[in-house]
Amino acid sequence: MLMQRFHVRKGDEVVVISGAEKGKRGKIIEVITGKQRAIVEGIALIKRHTRKSQQHPQGAIVEREGTVHVSNLMKVDKFDARAAKRGTPEEANA
Repeated sequence: MLMQRFHVRKGDEVVVISGAEKGKRGKIIEVITGKQRAIVEGIALIKRHTRKSQQHPQGAIVEREGTVHVSNLMKVDKFDARAAKRGTPEEANA
């Protein structure tokens, strides 16, 4: 089976270009090639309910990153170059 290649990889700084998290920036933690998705630091947070354990005697609700489709991601340098070319002011939420 052929390994897929994406325009982003682990460690890249990216911007979400569409969806509920549009405009947010983060660093890629992991790329899941089989599903064409990536886990980005601080993006698409989900709440995970955990069982009782020695670490969490009462159980807990842990917030962690969900996945984002790679087609919704763009490298920060390309995004900034595109914004500069269009002449749009730097985004305040960056």
